[in-house]
Amino acid sequence: MYKDSFNKFTGNIITDKVRYIADPQLRNIVNVSIALGRPLLVKGEPGTGKTLLAHAISESLGKRLLIWNVKSTTEAIDGCYMYDTVQRLNDSRFGSSERNVNNIHDYITYGPLGESFLSEEQVVLLIDEIDKADIEFPNDLLQELDVMEFYVKETKEFIKAKTRPIVIITSNNEKELPDAFLRRCVFHYIEFPDQEFMEEICKLHYPDLKTNLLDQCLKHFYALRTLTKLRKMPSTSELLDWIGVLLKSGISLDELKKGIPFLGTLIKKEKDLEFALERVSFRS
Repeated sequence: MYKDSFNKFTGNIITDKVRYIADPQLRNIVNVSIALGRPLLVKGEPGTGKTLLAHAISESLGKRLLIWNVKSTTEAIDGCYMYDTVQRLNDSRFGSSERNVNNIHDYITYGPLGESFLSEEQVVLLIDEIDKADIEFPNDLLQELDVMEFYVKETKEFIKAKTRPIVIITSNNEKELPDAFLRRCVFHYIEFPDQEFMEEICKLHYPDLKTNLLDQCLKHFYALRTLTKLRKMPSTSELLDWIGVLLKSGISLDELKKGIPFLGTLIKKEKDLEFALERVSFRS
């Protein structure tokens, strides 16, 4: 029997570490995931706050955050544990004052998933960008995410979760995820914010930003997003960076009305930049 209790995610977080606002749909699906004890798979455009969501949940619920950054070479076992055979071999040859070469446990270190299972208190576990790994990677996690345990073959023991972690999994949709994996998850796609919600997000990060300046920033930003030929659309995080640059540069509203300064803060691909420059005036 798990010791976890159902704590509700409020959705609006303002701390020294995190500033985050979730729309009602996202807030509700997070709470559904927590209540069911199932991983939440989050998709959406890059820069829409998928990764930051886990940080916000951690801050909101006052729980420790563990992060598993997935790479193309990542294997499922990496998140569970690692057995250092090389170190044990060296210690058997040269000796060690820190480890007992006859004790295999001294040579096992636990990954983020293993740590989350061993924690006495419930933690938030972020499995970030799962679609970067090999196609078999999600399937290799089925047992761990379903029954919350894994087997350590070197010690011949099962590590079972003391407290079921709150699992947030992000994907940029680079690869299709297997149906067997999807069945074990609660799913949510973060829609790109409309202008009204984006205004709330900007005010959360820049509470002293003047309304007329923000309106002009949003006008330029959403005008760029109408350029359908862009290979990478400017995202929320890039808009926030751009506003920060504008404030630090001291640009005036009149100057901003004449064009889009510091366009490279919003547009990150060379061909996109060339395409955008043909359609907008700008200041460097």
